[in-house]
Amino acid sequence: MTGIIGAMDIEVSGIIEKMTDTRTEVISGTTYTTGKIGQHECVIAKCGIGKVNAAVAAQTMILHYHPDRIINTGIGGSTSPKTHIGHVVIAENVVQHDMDTTIIGDKPGELFLHDGNIVYIPCDKELIARLKEACEAVGEKNCLIGTVATGDQFISGNDKRLSLNERFGAVACEMEGGSIGQVCRINHVPFAILRSISDSMSEEDDAVEYASFSRSAAQKSIKILTQFLSANKLP
Repeated sequence: MTGIIGAMDIEVSGIIEKMTDTRTEVISGTTYTTGKIGQHECVIAKCGIGKVNAAVAAQTMILHYHPDRIINTGIGGSTSPKTHIGHVVIAENVVQHDMDTTIIGDKPGELFLHDGNIVYIPCDKELIARLKEACEAVGEKNCLIGTVATGDQFISGNDKRLSLNERFGAVACEMEGGSIGQVCRINHVPFAILRSISDSMSEEDDAVEYASFSRSAAQKSIKILTQFLSANKLP
């Protein structure tokens, strides 16, 4: 079974519409939808915006549905001149940019896990490769694999975007993937992050760009993820 987590309705509703044999269940206020795409079993959750909502949904999904893998999907912002509106980013790793204990000598973004400290949480290499294949299968040519930065902030302004690129090497930012990655690492569940860029490093107002392009960007992620699930290459 594949678990899919998105923050907003526009990020998951299009996938749910393609599912058959669906059943819904509400746990701790989050709706989980189980069903199939093709012959592949899925569970999908709309977690709500932000790291805590995403972490609760991921942990609940793991304990209740036991997915073999989890994919965080949706939209994101550009933090690099290489990523523009409509481009697709597959995370190689994820960092929580708002985790900051540097004042006591720790590294920017450093997390404190049971098995040691870590800054970058690596995504599953096989999932990365198969998501890249799905991009190619739907004709998506603007696909970049790189670091995604997560934090409980809507990043606006080119200076703030560039600072994430300079500090962490991030090519995109969002608000859920890092916490989902942390939960998956703790529970030894393979995970990946797929994001389509809705707001970029331009002179346009970031809020206006987001409002204008968030829905079309989300549809692109849905298209790629549906192809990924329909390929029937997963155990």
